[in-house]
Amino acid sequence: MPTSDQMKKALQSYVDGFDRGDAASIVALFADDAVVEDPVGNPPISGRAAIEEFYTNAVAAGSRLVLDGPIRGSQGNAAAMAFTVEVPAMNVRIRAIDVMTFGDDGRIVKMQAYWGPDDMEQ
Repeated sequence: MPTSDQMKKALQSYVDGFDRGDAASIVALFADDAVVEDPVGNPPISGRAAIEEFYTNAVAAGSRLVLDGPIRGSQGNAAAMAFTVEVPAMNVRIRAIDVMTFGDDGRIVKMQAYWGPDDMEQ
């Protein structure tokens, strides 16, 4: 199981990938059979190809993440971060909390994004 520090570093790499506009570096953090639920309640996206398409589109829209506080680890296999995503192509900001669950190899196996309509602003 990855350490809290390893999970925090992976989440920072996730944020950094958005800052660089580098979808490939974001996708590389995920296991081949990972699941993305963004936001929670939407149908999950699963598998490498679907996750790659999801993040390629997010980066193409100019999405950038601004952390609202430190990344949080755990004594288990998950870590979380609160942030604001700015999407210039849609002229929107979304306040979100992402919870990532990790496999034993340190790659993300599940990403759950917690945000709703009240967390969006133009």
